[in-house]
Amino acid sequence: MKDRFIIPALIIGICAIVVAFILAGGLKSIKSDQTINVTGSAKQLIVSDLGILRGTFNIDAPSAQDAYRELSRQRPLVVQFLKSKGFKDADIDLKTINVYPQYNYSSSGQQLGVRSYTINQTLEVSSADVNKIKEVSISIASLFEQGLNFNVNAPEYYYTKLSDVKVDIQAAAAKDAMIRGEKVAEATNRSLGTLKSARMGVLQITPENSNMTSDYGINDVSSIRKEITAVVNANFEIE
Repeated sequence: MKDRFIIPALIIGICAIVVAFILAGGLKSIKSDQTINVTGSAKQLIVSDLGILRGTFNIDAPSAQDAYRELSRQRPLVVQFLKSKGFKDADIDLKTINVYPQYNYSSSGQQLGVRSYTINQTLEVSSADVNKIKEVSISIASLFEQGLNFNVNAPEYYYTKLSDVKVDIQAAAAKDAMIRGEKVAEATNRSLGTLKSARMGVLQITPENSNMTSDYGINDVSSIRKEITAVVNANFEIE
Protein backbone atom coordinates (compact mmCIF):
# COMPACT_ATOMS: atom_id res chain seq x y z
CA MET A 1 0.00 0.00 0.00
CA LYS A 2 2.84 2.36 0.92
CA ASP A 3 4.60 1.58 -2.37
CA ARG A 4 1.72 3.25 -4.24
CA PHE A 5 2.71 6.62 -2.76
CA ILE A 6 6.52 6.34 -3.08
CA ILE A 7 6.78 6.96 -6.84
CA PRO A 8 4.35 9.93 -6.88
CA ALA A 9 6.17 11.43 -3.90
CA LEU A 10 9.50 11.09 -5.68
CA ILE A 11 8.06 12.74 -8.79
CA ILE A 12 6.65 15.60 -6.76
CA GLY A 13 9.98 16.06 -4.97
CA ILE A 14 11.94 16.12 -8.22
CA CYS A 15 9.51 18.62 -9.73
CA ALA A 16 9.86 20.86 -6.69
CA ILE A 17 13.64 20.81 -7.02
CA VAL A 18 13.46 21.62 -10.74
CA VAL A 19 11.04 24.47 -10.10
CA ALA A 20 13.33 25.84 -7.39
CA PHE A 21 16.28 25.84 -9.79
CA ILE A 22 14.20 27.56 -12.47
CA LEU A 23 13.01 30.22 -10.05
CA ALA A 24 16.52 30.77 -8.75
CA GLY A 25 17.83 31.13 -12.27
CA GLY A 26 15.04 33.49 -13.15
CA LEU A 27 15.72 35.68 -10.12
CA LYS A 28 19.40 35.73 -10.94
CA SER A 29 18.58 36.76 -14.48
CA ILE A 30 16.31 39.55 -13.26
CA LYS A 31 18.98 40.72 -10.87
CA SER A 32 21.69 40.81 -13.54
CA ASP A 33 19.44 42.87 -15.79
CA GLN A 34 19.50 45.74 -13.30
CA THR A 35 21.95 48.46 -14.38
CA ILE A 36 22.90 52.00 -13.55
CA ASN A 37 24.13 54.82 -15.76
CA VAL A 38 26.85 57.06 -14.37
CA THR A 39 28.82 59.95 -15.78
CA GLY A 40 32.50 60.36 -15.00
CA SER A 41 34.68 63.36 -15.79
CA ALA A 42 38.30 64.41 -15.56
CA LYS A 43 40.09 67.71 -16.04
CA GLN A 44 43.74 68.53 -16.59
CA LEU A 45 45.70 71.75 -16.95
CA ILE A 46 47.89 72.05 -20.04
CA VAL A 47 50.30 74.84 -20.95
CA SER A 48 50.77 75.69 -24.62
CA ASP A 49 54.16 74.89 -26.08
CA LEU A 50 53.72 76.50 -29.52
CA GLY A 51 52.70 80.05 -30.34
CA ILE A 52 51.86 81.39 -33.81
CA LEU A 53 51.40 85.02 -34.83
CA ARG A 54 50.12 85.95 -38.29
CA GLY A 55 49.91 89.28 -40.00
CA THR A 56 49.10 90.41 -43.54
CA PHE A 57 50.47 93.22 -45.67
CA ASN A 58 47.67 94.95 -47.60
CA ILE A 59 49.00 97.56 -50.01
CA ASP A 60 47.08 99.50 -52.61
CA ALA A 61 48.87 101.41 -55.41
CA PRO A 62 48.11 102.79 -58.93
CA SER A 63 50.10 99.96 -60.54
CA ALA A 64 51.11 96.44 -59.61
CA GLN A 65 54.76 97.51 -59.82
CA ASP A 66 54.19 100.35 -57.36
CA ALA A 67 52.37 98.02 -54.98
CA TYR A 68 55.19 95.49 -55.10
CA ARG A 69 57.82 98.19 -54.50
CA GLU A 70 55.93 99.36 -51.43
CA LEU A 71 55.65 95.78 -50.18
CA SER A 72 59.40 95.40 -50.66
CA ARG A 73 59.92 98.50 -48.51
CA GLN A 74 57.59 97.48 -45.70
CA ARG A 75 58.37 93.78 -45.42
CA PRO A 76 62.03 94.12 -44.26
CA LEU A 77 60.91 96.49 -41.50
CA VAL A 78 58.66 93.81 -40.01
CA VAL A 79 61.21 91.04 -40.47
CA GLN A 80 63.94 93.15 -38.85
CA PHE A 81 61.64 93.98 -35.95
CA LEU A 82 60.96 90.28 -35.35
CA LYS A 83 64.67 89.46 -35.45
CA SER A 84 65.35 92.22 -32.93
CA LYS A 85 62.97 90.36 -30.60
CA GLY A 86 64.97 87.16 -30.88
CA PHE A 87 63.26 85.36 -33.74
CA LYS A 88 65.40 83.63 -36.36
CA ASP A 89 64.88 83.25 -40.12
CA ALA A 90 63.60 79.71 -39.56
CA ASP A 91 60.84 81.08 -37.30
CA ILE A 92 59.54 83.48 -39.96
CA ASP A 93 57.47 82.16 -42.86
CA LEU A 94 56.45 84.43 -45.74
CA LYS A 95 53.46 83.17 -47.73
CA THR A 96 52.62 83.62 -51.41
CA ILE A 97 52.10 87.16 -52.74
CA ASN A 98 48.65 87.84 -54.20
CA VAL A 99 47.76 90.72 -56.54
CA TYR A 100 44.19 91.89 -57.15
CA PRO A 101 43.14 94.59 -59.62
CA GLN A 102 40.57 97.07 -58.30
CA TYR A 103 38.13 98.24 -60.97
CA ASN A 104 36.16 101.41 -61.58
CA TYR A 105 32.47 100.97 -62.29
CA SER A 106 29.87 103.17 -63.88
CA SER A 107 26.62 104.07 -62.15
CA SER A 108 25.01 101.18 -64.02
CA GLY A 109 27.62 98.72 -62.75
CA GLN A 110 29.62 98.51 -65.98
CA GLN A 111 33.33 97.81 -65.52
CA LEU A 112 35.31 100.81 -66.77
CA GLY A 113 38.89 99.73 -66.14
CA VAL A 114 41.49 99.18 -63.45
CA ARG A 115 41.56 101.86 -60.74
CA SER A 116 44.46 100.43 -58.72
CA TYR A 117 46.12 97.23 -57.62
CA THR A 118 46.01 95.64 -54.18
CA ILE A 119 48.81 93.36 -53.17
CA ASN A 120 48.87 91.25 -50.03
CA GLN A 121 51.19 88.79 -48.37
CA THR A 122 50.84 86.92 -45.10
CA LEU A 123 53.75 86.62 -42.68
CA GLU A 124 53.74 83.95 -39.98
CA VAL A 125 56.10 83.70 -37.03
CA SER A 126 56.08 80.72 -34.69
CA SER A 127 58.00 79.75 -31.57
CA ALA A 128 57.99 77.32 -28.66
CA ASP A 129 58.48 80.40 -26.48
CA VAL A 130 54.80 81.30 -26.21
CA ASN A 131 55.45 84.27 -23.95
CA LYS A 132 57.71 85.79 -26.59
CA ILE A 133 54.90 85.40 -29.14
CA LYS A 134 52.52 87.14 -26.74
CA GLU A 135 54.97 89.97 -26.16
CA VAL A 136 55.64 90.63 -29.84
CA SER A 137 51.93 90.54 -30.67
CA ILE A 138 51.56 93.60 -28.45
CA SER A 139 54.79 95.47 -29.23
CA ILE A 140 54.52 95.11 -33.02
CA ALA A 141 51.94 97.90 -32.99
CA SER A 142 54.85 100.34 -32.62
CA LEU A 143 55.63 99.75 -36.33
CA PHE A 144 52.37 101.33 -37.42
CA GLU A 145 53.89 104.76 -36.77
CA GLN A 146 56.15 104.06 -39.75
CA GLY A 147 53.14 103.89 -42.05
CA LEU A 148 53.02 100.12 -42.41
CA ASN A 149 49.94 98.51 -43.92
CA PHE A 150 50.27 95.39 -41.80
CA ASN A 151 47.25 93.86 -40.09
CA VAL A 152 48.08 91.56 -37.18
CA ASN A 153 45.79 88.74 -36.07
CA ALA A 154 45.40 87.61 -32.48
CA PRO A 155 48.14 85.12 -31.54
CA GLU A 156 47.27 81.43 -31.42
CA TYR A 157 48.58 79.00 -28.81
CA TYR A 158 48.73 75.22 -29.19
CA TYR A 159 49.76 72.19 -27.15
CA THR A 160 51.62 69.82 -29.44
CA LYS A 161 51.41 66.72 -27.18
CA LEU A 162 47.62 66.77 -27.09
CA SER A 163 47.20 63.25 -28.52
CA ASP A 164 48.97 61.74 -25.50
CA VAL A 165 46.94 63.80 -23.04
CA LYS A 166 43.65 62.77 -24.71
CA VAL A 167 44.29 59.09 -23.95
CA ASP A 168 45.17 59.77 -20.32
CA ILE A 169 42.28 62.16 -19.66
CA GLN A 170 39.70 59.79 -21.16
CA ALA A 171 41.05 56.92 -19.03
CA ALA A 172 40.80 59.15 -15.95
CA ALA A 173 37.18 60.01 -16.81
CA ALA A 174 36.33 56.31 -17.19
CA LYS A 175 37.89 55.58 -13.80
CA ASP A 176 35.87 58.39 -12.25
CA ALA A 177 32.69 56.87 -13.71
CA MET A 178 33.55 53.53 -12.12
CA ILE A 179 34.18 55.12 -8.72
CA ARG A 180 30.88 56.99 -8.90
CA GLY A 181 29.10 53.75 -9.83
CA GLU A 182 30.65 51.93 -6.87
CA LYS A 183 29.48 54.66 -4.49
CA VAL A 184 25.92 54.44 -5.81
CA ALA A 185 25.91 50.63 -5.54
CA GLU A 186 27.28 50.70 -1.97
CA ALA A 187 24.58 53.17 -0.92
CA THR A 188 21.95 50.55 -1.83
CA ASN A 189 23.85 47.59 -0.35
CA ARG A 190 24.73 46.28 -3.78
CA SER A 191 27.98 45.94 -5.68
CA LEU A 192 29.07 47.17 -9.06
CA GLY A 193 29.13 44.53 -11.76
CA THR A 194 30.38 44.32 -15.33
CA LEU A 195 30.69 47.35 -17.53
CA LYS A 196 28.06 46.91 -20.25
CA SER A 197 28.74 50.00 -22.36
CA ALA A 198 30.61 53.29 -22.34
CA ARG A 199 30.39 56.38 -24.50
CA MET A 200 33.07 59.05 -24.66
CA GLY A 201 31.85 62.64 -24.82
CA VAL A 202 33.58 65.28 -26.93
CA LEU A 203 36.67 66.86 -25.42
CA GLN A 204 36.50 70.46 -24.24
CA ILE A 205 39.73 72.46 -24.41
CA THR A 206 38.99 75.80 -22.79
CA PRO A 207 40.86 78.70 -21.20
CA GLU A 208 41.85 78.03 -17.61
CA ASN A 209 38.98 78.43 -15.13
CA SER A 210 36.43 78.73 -17.93
CA ASN A 211 33.03 77.04 -17.78
CA MET A 212 32.45 77.08 -21.54
CA THR A 213 31.08 73.90 -23.16
CA SER A 214 29.83 72.94 -26.59
CA ASP A 215 28.04 69.90 -27.99
CA TYR A 216 30.66 69.84 -30.74
CA GLY A 217 33.63 70.37 -28.42
CA ILE A 218 35.83 73.41 -27.91
CA ASN A 219 39.44 73.79 -29.01
CA ASP A 220 40.67 77.06 -27.56
CA VAL A 221 43.73 78.64 -29.20
CA SER A 222 43.46 82.05 -27.54
CA SER A 223 45.02 81.12 -24.18
CA ILE A 224 48.45 79.92 -23.14
CA ARG A 225 47.08 78.06 -20.10
CA LYS A 226 44.16 75.77 -20.90
CA GLU A 227 42.09 73.03 -19.33
CA ILE A 228 41.14 69.84 -21.12
CA THR A 229 38.00 68.13 -19.87
CA ALA A 230 36.78 64.65 -20.78
CA VAL A 231 33.40 63.08 -19.98
CA VAL A 232 32.45 59.38 -20.08
CA ASN A 233 28.92 58.00 -19.81
CA ALA A 234 29.06 54.39 -18.55
CA ASN A 235 26.47 51.67 -17.95
CA PHE A 236 27.22 49.04 -15.29
CA GLU A 237 25.41 45.92 -14.06
CA ILE A 238 24.36 45.91 -10.40
CA GLU A 239 24.92 42.76 -8.41
